[in-house]
Amino acid sequence: MLRQVRDADWVERFKTDWRSVGLDAADEAMLTYVEALTVPPPRPALAQVERLRELGFDDQAIFEINQIAGFFAWVNRTVSGLGVELEEFWDGPDSDNR
Repeated sequence: MLRQVRDADWVERFKTDWRSVGLDAADEAMLTYVEALTVPPPRPALAQVERLRELGFDDQAIFEINQIAGFFAWVNRTVSGLGVELEEFWDGPDSDNR
């Protein structure tokens, strides 16, 4: 980025707080959207992985749990990020559309 911008101070401010560099509305909206899609939720602590091991989960099982949860998180962020609305039958267990 520095090669394109040629302003090291601007690049550092952008890396620290992109909102402080005076972007136009379109770039600001784009980065706000990207931030909402990519800023991670709180991370599980290593202690949680160790607890799974203590309870009998091996590394393969922990990996599979991780991959399944990660896939659903990816799908949910993709759908949410695109503003997709679910069909009525997904309204919940009390829905007449079961």
